[in-house]
Order: sequence, then structure tokens, then C-alpha cells
Amino acid sequence: PLGNEEETAAAKCTQLCLGELLSVSDLECSLCIRMFFEPVTTPCGHTFCKECLERCLDHRPNCPLCKQSLREYLKAGSYSPTTLLQDIMLASFPAQLAERRELHRAEMAELSNLTKNIPIFVCTMSFPGIACPLHIFEPRYRLMIRRCQETGTRRFGMCIYENGKSFADYGCMLEIRQIELLADGRSLVDTIGRRRFRVLSRGHRDGYNTADIEYLEDKKVAGEELEELQCLHESTYRLAQRFCEHRDLASRHIFMQHGPLPEKEEDIQASADGPTWCWWLISILPLDPYYQLNLFSTTSLRARLTQLQRILTALLQQPP
Repeated sequence: PLGNEEETAAAKCTQLCLGELLSVSDLECSLCIRMFFEPVTTPCGHTFCKECLERCLDHRPNCPLCKQSLREYLKAGSYSPTTLLQDIMLASFPAQLAERRELHRAEMAELSNLTKNIPIFVCTMSFPGIACPLHIFEPRYRLMIRRCQETGTRRFGMCIYENGKSFADYGCMLEIRQIELLADGRSLVDTIGRRRFRVLSRGHRDGYNTADIEYLEDKKVAGEELEELQCLHESTYRLAQRFCEHRDLASRHIFMQHGPLPEKEEDIQASADGPTWCWWLISILPLDPYYQLNLFSTTSLRARLTQLQRILTALLQQPP
């Protein structure tokens, strides 16, 4: 066995020998032309940064270099790091590796911001407190969802498309609860609505839309106004209960999919977005998405309840 001094000398010798044999360009990913970050090696023997390989596999399940099928590799859904290569980089080029790590950390920090350049999924209306199941198959959205996972925010914005704009001025933050990966790289993503936001400016990143946003908050009222609001809330909730009891068989599937009418909340002004049952109702009622968007963007609970009362009264007057 070697003594401590001999061990240190042996390590230095290894570093010198490797340093003489290798240059930084030998340790570059052929896809991003940067030093490998989290290198992974495919079954066909080619090495790439984990993120670079994932982005290629978003488009087609083949090795970017030799085009061999990687379907089985993709199906496994996990990539083992090439440990030997990581050890060589650490031994030979510690300063360059530290720099590469710092660059990655800065990129992740930028992607973690939840008001600037947030990723936007342009698809359907979603609402605070309401589940929103998604099927992800487009390469740009696969990348977007993976980034939300990697940064740890697990959040992205959802907006509907609006004529003349890339997406509407209002949307809802969604939080990823669970992801089911399919063998071909598609995924089923279970999300739930969190907070409403208003779009301040639009942008793009790697093929998907982004936005700078500000969060919406219902205006708080007090005294007599609050008493009136509570009465309006009570009477609208009773109408909602009647509406749910009087539905015909055709709308039973709604309750199978969305669950029952949520309970009333103790404090109707506790949440920035108002009571969840209102959003549940708006999500199941047969309303035009732009009308839903109108209800969604108001920061007056009173205005929202008044509209719901009007809609429910009209629907209850129709024969079932």
C-alpha cells in the first residue's frame, strides 16, 4: 500500500499524464461544442451531455451520430452518467469543469424565475385549484416540461390562443403533480391550477412561448360591502347546488371527470383568486372560452358572482 505522500505524487502524475494526452476539445460534446456536462453514453457507444441527448430524442428516437434506434433506451427513462469520463475531467481540467458547472447553474437560475420569461403552454383554459390533465408530444413542450422539472419550480403558465396575438393576455400558473412517461417519449402530465396572471410582455425560448407576468389579486372589501358580498356568495352557491342536482344523465360524465362541486370556504376573501368552487363551476359550464377568459380576468369577486348567478338562473329555467 502507498503512503499518503506517495498517493499524492501518484495522483499528480496521473493528472500530468492525462493533461499531456488530452486537450479540452477532446472532452467536448459534439452537439453543443462545450465541455461535457453530466455526460451520458448511449448503448451504441456515443457520449453527449445528458441535456443535449434529451433534446435530440425529443425529435426522433435515434442516436444523433450513428442514427441507431434508442427506443429501448428512451423507454427506460433514466440515463446513467459516464462516471469514468467525469473523473477524467475532474482530474485533468478542474478549473474548466468548475466554469462549465457555473454556466449551467446560471442557466438554471434564469429558468427558475417565476415572473420573468416564464414558459407558456398555449392550449386550453385552466383555473386556480382545478386539475388540468395534459398530453405532451410536441418536442418544444417536452423540453419545456423537462426544464420545469429540472429547475424544481414544477410550474409553467397556461394561456389560450387569441386571434392577432400568440396567446391571450391572461393565464393560469400550473403546477406539475405527476408525470407518466410513455415509451416513445410522449408523456401524460397531471397538473393543477395555481395563480392567475396578466401578461406584461411576450417572448420565445427554444421554440416555445415565454412571458413576463404579474399575478392577479381580487380586490378586498370590508364592512357593509363585505356583508353584501357574503349574501351574494351564499345565494350563488345555493344556485350552483341546484344546478348540480338538476343535471341530466348527459352531464354525469362532467362529475366523473371533474369531481363534485367543491365545499364553500370559510373566508371568501382568503385566496387571491377567490373561492375555488367558482372556478370549478366556470370550468364545467357550457361557456365560450373568451367568455370564460372575461370572468377569469376580473379582480372583483362580486362581478364574478353576479355573472355566475345570471348564467345559473338562465340555465335552471331551461328544461333539462
